[in-house]
Formats: sequence, structure tokens, C-alpha cells
Amino acid sequence: MEQTDKAVEVLKTAILLERRGKAFYTQAARQTESKSAKKIFEMMAEEEDAHIEFLTKQFVNYQKYQEFLKSEPAPEEDEAVVEILSEKVKNEINAAGFEAAAISAAIDFENRAIEVYSNRAEEATDPNEKEMYQMLADWEKGHHHLLHKLNEDLKEQIWNDNNFWPF
Repeated sequence: MEQTDKAVEVLKTAILLERRGKAFYTQAARQTESKSAKKIFEMMAEEEDAHIEFLTKQFVNYQKYQEFLKSEPAPEEDEAVVEILSEKVKNEINAAGFEAAAISAAIDFENRAIEVYSNRAEEATDPNEKEMYQMLADWEKGHHHLLHKLNEDLKEQIWNDNNFWPF
């Protein structure tokens, strides 16, 4: 496959991944009864929207000029992260309920995105394309870290609540 074709194919895959992620987070936000979980899922849907917008601009530019735009650095984690990982949020989410299952599924979404973006960052020869996919991989790693930490805390909570510890 030619480099141009591969670049377009990866962009299409990336946009599709982000759209699916947004759809998933939006639906999870609608279905949850937890205000805190709703906030988490809405925040993640907004992040996916930002990724879609960014990737769409790249796609349009690439289709027109066969080059990638220079990427801005991924945004820093903000105060919402601290709020999400707070005890209040963890206590509100049932570790064996819908929200925890959705968080676990979201981790899989993030892992897939990290894999696609990291692989393309390694393969890309265009410096802007390489930088863009590395930035996206790092951004997704931030999401993954957040969700993984929350999932681990919820897992610990269910083990403690149900006396699963052997000691």
C-alpha cells in the first residue's frame, strides 16, 4: 500500500475509533444513574469530540495538500481528573454495576486507540504525521491512566466490600 493510501486509511480508522468512543461515552452518560459517572462519561465524550474535530481537520488538509498540519501538544490533565478520582466518586459508583462495566469497556477503547496511534507514529515518515499520532497516543494514554486507576480502585472496593481477601 502506498504511503498516501496508508495515511488516508489510518486517518479514517482514527476518526471511526473516535466516533465510536464518543457514541459509547454518550450512551453511557445517558444510561448511568450516578451523577459522578455521568460527569466522567460526558467529559470523555467531549474529549472524543475534540479528537474527531482535530482528525477531521487533518484529513481535509491531507486530502487537499497531501501533508499534515503541525500538531499542538495534548492538553494537560485538569482539575476534573482530581474530582473523578475522589473518594466521593468512587463511593458513588457500584464496583460491580453498569458504570464499572462501562469503565472497563472504555479501557478497551482507549487501548485500541493507543495501539493504532502508537503504531502509526512509529511507521510514519512525515514528521508532522509522526508527531500528530504520538500526541494522540499520549492523550489516549492519559485517558487510559485515569480510567485504569478508577477501575483498580473500584476493583479494590468490591474485594473489600465482599471480604474476598484470603487473610
